[in-house]
Amino acid sequence: MDRTFRALADATRRGVLQRLMDEPGLSVSELARPFSLKLPGMTKHLDVLSDAGLITRTKTGRTVAVNLSPAPMREAMAWLGRYERFWTASLDRLAAFVEEEGEP
Repeated sequence: MDRTFRALADATRRGVLQRLMDEPGLSVSELARPFSLKLPGMTKHLDVLSDAGLITRTKTGRTVAVNLSPAPMREAMAWLGRYERFWTASLDRLAAFVEEEGEP
């Protein structure tokens, strides 16, 4: 799970995952284009995502297609979900405090 959160800490990698969600099976060069990255730079980002298990790559001839692999994200969401009640309670208390302070 540490690798998942490390991979998600970078905006470019989050953008890559978003593109793959909208357009599965893009090639490495197609993924690199909107980020103005050269292929070696994109490959480094894809290596981090692959090491975290967030993507899979399939080579057909000279083209490498990239797809999402959702299992690590599900694990991270389940972990975050266990703590949601603590955040919700704190936010509810904050909202109540702000409302009380705003009353004349």
